[in-house]
Amino acid sequence: MSPASPKPPQPDADRFYSTREVAALLRLTERTVYELVRERQIPTVRVAGKWLFPRDLLERWLDEATDASSLPARGVRTPEVLAGSHDPLLEWALRESGCGLATLCNGSEDGLQRVAARQATAAALHLLDDDGRYNLAEFAALPQRRSLVMVGWARRRQGLVVPAGNPMSIGALADLAGAGARLVARQPGSGSRRLLEHLARRDGLVPSTLLDRTELARSESEVAEAIVAGRADAGLAVEAVARQHRLDFVPLHEEQVDLLLRRFDWFEPPMQALMAFCRSDAFRARAASLAGYDISVLGEVVANG
Repeated sequence: MSPASPKPPQPDADRFYSTREVAALLRLTERTVYELVRERQIPTVRVAGKWLFPRDLLERWLDEATDASSLPARGVRTPEVLAGSHDPLLEWALRESGCGLATLCNGSEDGLQRVAARQATAAALHLLDDDGRYNLAEFAALPQRRSLVMVGWARRRQGLVVPAGNPMSIGALADLAGAGARLVARQPGSGSRRLLEHLARRDGLVPSTLLDRTELARSESEVAEAIVAGRADAGLAVEAVARQHRLDFVPLHEEQVDLLLRRFDWFEPPMQALMAFCRSDAFRARAASLAGYDISVLGEVVANG
């Protein structure tokens, strides 16, 4: 008699619910549970033709469901878009990771609103609070915060990007007015615009005098491009874009960039693919080569509703 074929390894029963157990837990019919599975409204995994429901993910899903205003209509999925602030390292990682997330970088405040309205999977934020911290006041003010999480992306250097050789000898914000420099500024609602106004007030300047008759840029790269093209003499942006465009950089501030998203979306394939790539040697090498980044905060939970 030939020996019996070995049985395939079985999943740990303590870590999973069956369809029947989920139906009983949620007080639904099994058919309704299968509809939730088909519409990808509930976390599940298929093993040997059988649907299983990871206990930890299901508990997070239920926790999110306690905030009814945060739930989408049945069959409606959150767009796979990363909104908010533009970041050169994040832009590169999204492309190289193949995670499938598109970008819609219209500033931190816009990203905050899009995640709250389920118009984006995640948003990059760098909104300076009155107490000198980043993004926490905005997170605390969100009515949907019980379903949200904010994780660290990076710390990065912000400063004045100026032409190569710094021909106007600009060393601080106060030098801009004295030199008659043309400033390219970020749009209202962006984290960089808020930071510029904060730094101006700190240095005893009136922000409106700096922002009068300035060109507006909607990304870090557009700031550098305006200076390269000769349309501006200086602009507030991250060190990375100055280096990429071979421009000079006057450091002024170090800031924190965080990613805001729903806890459930953190476990979905797009975010998992992005974060898996960010643990690679290629990502660490890219961060080092861009200059001005500290990625030690990557993935750390900053706020959890």
